[in-house]
Order: sequence, then structure tokens, then C-alpha cells
Amino acid sequence: MVEPLAAAALGGLAIDKAQSAIGKWVTARLTIRAEIALRDRVLRQGRPAKDQQTELAAVIKAAVDLTATEQFPGEERLQRMFKDALLAGSGQEWPLVNGSDLTFITDDVFEWVLDNDLLPKDHPGNEDRDAHPYLALLCRNIIAQFGFRAENNGAKNTILYPRWHRFWTTELFSTAVAQTQESAPGIDQSSPWPRRLGQLPQSATARLERPVDRQLTDALATGGTTVGCQILSGMGGIGKTQIAAHYARQRWNDREVDLLMWVNAATRESITTAYAQAGSEFCDADAADSKQAANAFLDWLDSSNAPRWLIVLDDLTDPKDLGGLWPPTNGYGRTIVTTRRRDTALETPTRKRIDVGLYTPEQALRYLTDRLLRPELLAEAAELAADLGYLPLALTQAAVYILDQPGATCTIYRTLLADRTLKLEELSPELLPDEYPHTVAAALTIAIEHADQYEPLGLASFLLALASLLDPNGFPADLFTVMPVTVRPDEATSESQTDSNTEPLQLPTRTVTDALARLHRLNLINHDGDSVRVHALVQRTRRDQLNDDQRSLFAHFVASALHQIWPEPENDPARSAALRANVAHLREHAQTALIQEEAHPLLFLQGHSLGDSGLVDEACRHFDHLHELCMRTLGADHPHTLAARGNLATWRGQSGDTAGAVVIYTEVLTDLVQVNGHEHLHTLTARGNLATMQSEAGDIAGALAAFEALLSDLLRLVGPNHHLTLTTRAHIARCRGEAGDAAGAATAYAELLSDRLRILGPDHPDTLAARANIARWRGEAGDAAGAATAYAELLSDRLRILGPDHPDTLAARANIARWRGEAGDAAGAATAYAELLSDRLRILGPDHPDTLAARANIARWRGEAGDAAGAATAYAELLSDRLRILGPDHPDTLAARANIARWRGEAGDATGAATLCADLLPDFLRILGPNHPGTLTVRDNLARWRGEAGDATAAAALYADLVTDCHRILGPKHPHTLNAGAQLAQMRGEAGDAATAASLYTDLLTDFLRVFGPNHPDTLLAHANHARWQGESGDAAGAAIAFDKLLTDFIRVFGPDHPHTLTARGNLARWRGEDGEPEYAAAAYREILSDLHRVHGADHPGTLIARGNLATWRGMAGDAAGALTAFEDLLADFERVLGPDHPHTLGTRTNLDYWRDMADDEPDSATH
Repeated sequence: MVEPLAAAALGGLAIDKAQSAIGKWVTARLTIRAEIALRDRVLRQGRPAKDQQTELAAVIKAAVDLTATEQFPGEERLQRMFKDALLAGSGQEWPLVNGSDLTFITDDVFEWVLDNDLLPKDHPGNEDRDAHPYLALLCRNIIAQFGFRAENNGAKNTILYPRWHRFWTTELFSTAVAQTQESAPGIDQSSPWPRRLGQLPQSATARLERPVDRQLTDALATGGTTVGCQILSGMGGIGKTQIAAHYARQRWNDREVDLLMWVNAATRESITTAYAQAGSEFCDADAADSKQAANAFLDWLDSSNAPRWLIVLDDLTDPKDLGGLWPPTNGYGRTIVTTRRRDTALETPTRKRIDVGLYTPEQALRYLTDRLLRPELLAEAAELAADLGYLPLALTQAAVYILDQPGATCTIYRTLLADRTLKLEELSPELLPDEYPHTVAAALTIAIEHADQYEPLGLASFLLALASLLDPNGFPADLFTVMPVTVRPDEATSESQTDSNTEPLQLPTRTVTDALARLHRLNLINHDGDSVRVHALVQRTRRDQLNDDQRSLFAHFVASALHQIWPEPENDPARSAALRANVAHLREHAQTALIQEEAHPLLFLQGHSLGDSGLVDEACRHFDHLHELCMRTLGADHPHTLAARGNLATWRGQSGDTAGAVVIYTEVLTDLVQVNGHEHLHTLTARGNLATMQSEAGDIAGALAAFEALLSDLLRLVGPNHHLTLTTRAHIARCRGEAGDAAGAATAYAELLSDRLRILGPDHPDTLAARANIARWRGEAGDAAGAATAYAELLSDRLRILGPDHPDTLAARANIARWRGEAGDAAGAATAYAELLSDRLRILGPDHPDTLAARANIARWRGEAGDAAGAATAYAELLSDRLRILGPDHPDTLAARANIARWRGEAGDATGAATLCADLLPDFLRILGPNHPGTLTVRDNLARWRGEAGDATAAAALYADLVTDCHRILGPKHPHTLNAGAQLAQMRGEAGDAATAASLYTDLLTDFLRVFGPNHPDTLLAHANHARWQGESGDAAGAAIAFDKLLTDFIRVFGPDHPHTLTARGNLARWRGEDGEPEYAAAAYREILSDLHRVHGADHPGTLIARGNLATWRGMAGDAAGALTAFEDLLADFERVLGPDHPHTLGTRTNLDYWRDMADDEPDSATH
């Protein structure tokens, strides 16, 4: 209890006592902006006499000396500079010496220090006295020194005492008493006010103002909506007590309370005792009857005679302890409760909870900066704050530890904190700062021990031990519900738990969930129903209590639970990322426990999740590291060592390094043969993996041969119905398709489907996959519409079996969109892919490979629908993301570059496209090798755009070389070989040798018919090109007859609105026109143009080209003026849609000039 302020209290006090009794009150009053009578009175007495000036100068010098010592402890040079700056001017201009009065000390000192000790220009203390770094300290010391010298240890100083006495008795004491009496007329005057009961905690050094301070002040401010009891809730060490004490100290210093009572609320007994003592003092109650005295006190607080009161109930452990002891609710009293509890029952209409959070990163860094001061100590301060979880108490004790230990810095403390051989307790300072009674570790241990007292005893420690190995940022709450509690919770920390003979106690799920809820209410965890978060220092405290055996046991519990709750498929990127983060933390704290006699399956699952989420490079690094760990722990020949190496190969291949993956798989297969023999299932599986990677690397023929040899052995060793046998048959079918036999692939998959239906049933994922592959190869064989229909039927079943968000369901939607586009509906395909992209973004996130693939397909079909420039732009944006996510050498990144080149060419820049292909080819050669199908495709594109750019002869030479290599690598019947031959013929014709082009197509047609059949799109297009070059070589009539016959097949195979069909109609019109029927050609193009408007729209390039053809044949039919007008209109549209420099625009301008000349040469058409 602090006695009321009185002049007599100062007699004979030493300087520190004077500072305590006078300085605290005066400093607070004189350095705030409150308008009080003290500020309004004028007591200046003119310039003091010489002897007074001498005494007053001594006061100022002593006060400056004290301020320097407090402001710069131990820094003698800085102290000297500070004193020299302030005392440099004339002593007669110093405060007090110049005639100013104590009443105005703050204003006078503020002006003085600004004149003599300049702050930086942008420092807020230049304008705001409250922000000045030492103004309050200096004012306090001046007043304290003045009082001390005036009292002179009991002997009155005749020079200073009169002014001091007037200031003290007239200004301070009388004002305080008058204000108190006016505000509480019913108070017993025999007990002077204000009064303070209980010891307020010392104000923390470098304490930060936090938003919660303002929140508390606003909540308790006088007003119509005030709730008089506010409960500060938060975990231990978060600063609740300091917030409450700061508020109480402000209200006390501002004379806004007459009774301030600070109560230790840890137990009901301590609360009752405090109330009883107050009841005895204020209500004449019998302290021996603590219950009666406490009730008397509470009744008095609610009476008309009560003063303005503030009661702080600090550290409430159990809300039940306040049953019947809550202070009353009225207009002149306020209550603050600090507690770790956040039970809903704590809140009522008259009690509200304020949740106190951790420091923000900015606040934590500011605290360390203010506390440590010296820049050399602050390296990695922000990182240290993060390591400590922004817990105020932990930051305070870390700062003091650093200051106490010579050579310590934030960096060194971080190193110590990361040292798992040290316990958290060992990183606390010997002398705790701010009078806090416990270290961080001790405070958190007390909280854990308290939680353990609830039934079942010890369950809290058990659950926190599990949580201590996980990510402090959160883990799924269902982790605990799938984990059987197979230890005695009350012995969770005992060594008996590692004894297999101990009878386990199986607890029901409800008991575990109730315990989690209780830990949440106790502020030891944060539990929102879906996830659980535990502060990193709570985790560290609990881990420090575990021995190695216990840590290993708990690690296995956690690993098995994580494995069990891992989603299949992974449709929620955020959940998958959270699970992977928790595995990473588990490995950080107990990795050796997860690789003992074998590697825990969770370690493999973590790696596959990385890869499946698109983080392929991280998956490679994961399995590379896992392989090293298994090598060291399990040995080179252990199955899990070999498995880790095999998985490394898989993800190396997925990253684009298929050649490197083939090498690793070959080595793994060699080791498996040596360890297990040729006929072991692991060996057979490795053979299949190696063959798969061979096909990914472009060696289709080698892969097909390997799969066929493997199938023979599987049939002999495991039989036709084994899943590995069926999977190998699927690979054989796929390789047949990729080798060019799409129809054979479809047939093989159909046979496989029959067996999977019999063995696995219609709803098994492998059965559905067989149906998907039948649809794919049906489309590749030329039946795009049939493929789209088959995928639509498959989608219905996948929706029913797997749900709308399963990756296989999304893949079915993607394939429907693709084959819809291949069937001629490019705009519809683009729309369908856009809808799919929206769902993939929601389900998989923006960086998943499937999401990026959807973007690629939108770009492609946007181009196919006529917006070549838009497609090029979209691919450029996609390239930026693929470079960031996959790196420059990934096949998908290379594909994006190839597509930029293609659509740049389609947009009219054939030269630019050729240049891009030329730049891309060396990268394909370096990364994929000269024989990879992708490399051959880039060579094809390079030749094409060279020809489109006008150098058909060079293009033909490039195609001739390409045909030779395709024959060698892929074989003469492969689609790539046949199409390269067709392009060679095309370029021969473009180079001026139409007869040779027609002859080459004649030879090619035989191969197309033999390989693809008469109805395949490539066969029909080869027929069309043969007819074209037949016409270009002079046989217009023959070309017209050929297109007339072809048109029927085009309509039958593609449908009437397919771009190929519309093009065939245009070619028929052209060659009939060339054969002397220009009127027919013009009429036919009118009909074609009408259909193009309907199918593609007015601005599609195909529509614009058809308008040009119509104009040409209109002119050829004798209407030169009409052709001229049509080309004038068309030129404006070409310039608007494709730009002024597009080849089609330039060609239209040439045609316009031609028909302008022809129109000028015509007889006066106006007379006809």
C-alpha cells in the first residue's frame, strides 16, 4: 500500500525516495496534455536574486547529471557530451534560474532542450513533448532535486524552501485533495484518498504501446456502452499483466481512481484474503472472518459511499475461483481480469473478453531495437523474433540474456536456440528482468502441469508432446482423432511407456476432443475446429521434457497419423502444403526415429506429394536426401534405399531429365537383380519403370520391346490377372499408339478393358483409365467426335464414382474440350478449358502443372479459333510462370517457347517464328537429344516457318533431312515420318515445282492409306494436297474433279461445319473457277462466306480470307468495280483485325491495287 501524497512525506528523504514519491506523480501530470488548474495559475516571481540563482543552477546541474547517467548508463563519453550540450549556454537562461516557476517546468525545459540539444529534423519530439526521448526524465529529476535540496534532509533550505512549500502545498497537495473530495463526497474523511492496495508490477523496460492498450482504455472509458469488467485473455508471457498494470498506473497518475487494488487471483484463497483485508480497512469488518469481510467489501464497492475504484484480478487460474467474488457492476467502478483462460462462460453482458495476441513482427523488432540499442547486437533480430514466436516475455528474457552475456548477439542467441542439446531453461538470464517471477520455460511448464490435473490425468502432456513435434503454424485437428492413444496418459512422460509389456489405455475419441477443447480454453493451443496451432515455445518446453525413447515413440504416433489422414487424391493445395510442412517439422525434431529398421512410409508420401503438387525439383531433392539417409542408416541393398533411388529417378524424369532418369533406373535394376534375382516382383516392377522412362525419353521402339519382354515374364511368373501384368499391357498399348499405330492402340486398350471389367469391376480407377485411353486413341486414329463422345460418357461415371474435384474427373473434362476442338469447335474448346481452369485454380492452385496445362490449352484453342496474336500473348505469359515454377529446361517450358513461335507465325510474323525455332532447337538438342520426338517437331516447325517466310527452297532442304532422320528414328510408317514427307512435297511445290509436289503426294497417298486408312484426317488432307498440286501443275479440271469427290468424304468424316470441310469447299470453288467457271466460284464463295460468318464470326481470319476470294472471283467474273469495292472494305477489316503489316493485309493491298487498275481499264461500267 502506498501512502497518500503529503508534504510531510518528503522530509528527510534521499534523492531516490524523492524521485519515487514526487517524481512519478509530477512527471506524469506535467508531461501529458491534461488541462488542470495546475497549468492555469501564474506564479512567476521575476528573476531570482543572485543567491537564489546559485541554488537553482545547482538544481539544474544535478538534474542534468542524473539524467545523463540514466539516459546513457555506463557510457561516460555520451554522458559528458549530453551534459556539455545542455549546459553550454548562459546559466542565467536555464529553467528556474531565469525566473520561471516549477508550475511551468515542462514548457520551460522543453524550450531549453530544443535550443541546446537539437533532435533530427524529422524526429517527432521536435513537435510533440510526449515523443521527446528524455524530457519527462529531465523534468522529474529537476523537481525531485528541487524538493530534495529544499528539504535538505530535514533542515529547511531558506532559499528554496518557500517556493517549494508553496508549489507543494498549494499546487499539488491541495489540488489532489480537492479533486478527491469533490469526486467522492461520501468517503470517510478519516481515511484519506487516493488509496492503493496491493503491489503493481514494475513497468517493463522499453515497454511498447500496443493496440490492445487502446482497446482496453476505450472499453473501460466512461460512456453509455461501457462494460465495466474487461478480461484480458492470452497465453502465458504474452503481456497481459503489463497491459493491466499500464492501464492502472495511468488511471492512478491521472487521479481518475480513488481506490486502486491489485489482487493476485491465482487461487480463490488469495482473492478472498485480499478482499477481506480491504473489508477490514474500509468497512470495519472482522478480518478473522475472511468470507464475511470479503462480502462486506464487495457490498461496500456497490454502495453509494464507494469511491471511484479499479480492481485488477491478476492471473486468474480457474474461473470457478471467482464464483461469488466478482466485483460489482456500477458506474464508478472498473474491473480488469488477466487470465490464460478463454472459456465462453467468462463473458456475460457485464463482462467482455479481450484476446491479447503476440507482438506483430514489426512490434517485436522495435522492442529488440529499443532494448538492445547497439546495432552490432541486432543482426538477425527479425529472425530471432520469429524464432521466439513474437512472445513478449521470450523477447524480454532473450534481450536481457544478450545484454548480460559478453559477446552475445541476436545471431548467437539464435544459434543457441537452435541447438537441440540445450534446453530452453538454459537460455534464460540469471536475473530475470522486470520482476517477472518465472523464466519462459518455467511459466509454460506451470501451465502444462496445471492442464495435466484434469481428467484423464496426464492427457494434456501427452497431446502436447505429440503437438510439440509438429508445425507451430498449424496442423489438422483430425490428426488426434485418428491416432489411437496407446499409452497411459498419466504416465506419458515416464520411461515405462517404452515398455512393450505395459498395458495400454485406449481412450475414446470424445475424450481426446474434449481435452483439445480444454487446452484451447487454457490458451495452450489455438483450436478452431479444423486445425490446431501451438506456440513454438510451448512446443520447445514440452520437447525438452522428453527423453530419446519417448521422442521416438511419439514421432511414430505422429507419423502414422499423418500418413492416415493424407488425402487421396490431393485436391486441396493448402491442406497438402500444411501436411508437408508438418512432416518437415517432424523430421527436424525426430528424423532418426523415422528411419530405423525401415523408412516410414510417410517419408515417401511427402516426396510424392511435392511432385504431384507441381514442385518437381523439390521432389527430386527430397528423394535424393532420403536416399542418402537410407544409405547411411539401412545400407545400400535395403529395399527402401533402392525404392528411394527409384523414386528419385521417377521425379528426375518428370523434371525433364529423362536421360538421367533412365541411367538411375538402369542402376537400380542392376542392384535389384543382384539383391533379389531376376524374378522378384521388385525387379519386375523396376523393369517396367525403366521401360516407361525409356518411352518418356523418346525411345518408343526400345520401350515397346522392353514391355513386351516383361509381359512374357509376368504371364509366366504372376499370371494374366496380376495388376502388374495388366499395367504392362496398358503400357504396350500406349507405346503402339505413340509408335504411330493409333488404331492398334485403341484395339489393345479395348481388349484390356474387357479383362479389367472382369477382374476389377466397372468402377475401379484402372478400368476407367482403360476407357479413357480407348477414347484417346480413337481420337488419335481420326475419330475426334467419337473421342469427345466417349470422354463425355466417361465423365458421367467419374463424377458419380470420384466426384467433381478428383484429378481424373478434371482430366476427363480436359479431354472432352480437346477432342471437341479437334472435331472443329475451337471456340467451344477454348470456353470449356476456361471453365476447367477456374476449377483447377480453386482445387489445385495456380502453380500446379495441370493448371498450367489448362492455360496452355486455352491459348492454343484461342489461336485455333482465329486469335493468333492473343494465343501468342497468352503463351508468353504462361512461359513466364513455367520458367519460375519449372525452370528453363523442363519440357513444358520448352513447349511454351515452341508455341509462342507457332502462334507468332500464325499471327503473320513467319520470320520471327523461324528465328524463335532456330533459337529453341539447340536447347532441345541439349536437353532431350537429337532423336527425341520433341526435337524432331522443332525441326519440323523451323522448316515450316522458313518456307512461310518465303524461302521455300531452304525449307524443302530442311524437310528432306528431317524425312531421312524420321525414317531412321521412327520408321517409315510413323505419322511424324509421313507428315514430314507431306511437308517436303508441300515445300517443293511452294518452291515452284508443282509437278514434283503432286508426284510426291501420289506416292505418299499409298502410305497414308496403308497406315491410317481412307477415313483418317491425315489421309483426307493428303488427298486434298495432291489435288491442289495437280491443279497448280496445270490440271485445273482434274483438281476440281478431285475436290468434288473429296468433299463428300470431308462432310462425312468431319461434318459440314468443320474448318477442313469449309476449306475443301473453297478449293472446289477455286479450281472450278480456274477451269473457266468464275461465276460458279463467286456464287460458291458467297455460300461459303455465309457459313463462315455463322460458324466462326465476321472477324475470323478464315472469314476474311473467304471475302478476299469472293472479291477475286467476282472480279474474274467481270465485275472489277465490285471487286475493287469489296477489297477496299476488306482492307479496312484486315488492318483492324490483323494489323497493317500482316501478310494477309499486305496481300489485300496488292489485290486492291490490281483491281483498281482493272476497274480503270473497264469500259464505263455505269452504262451497263
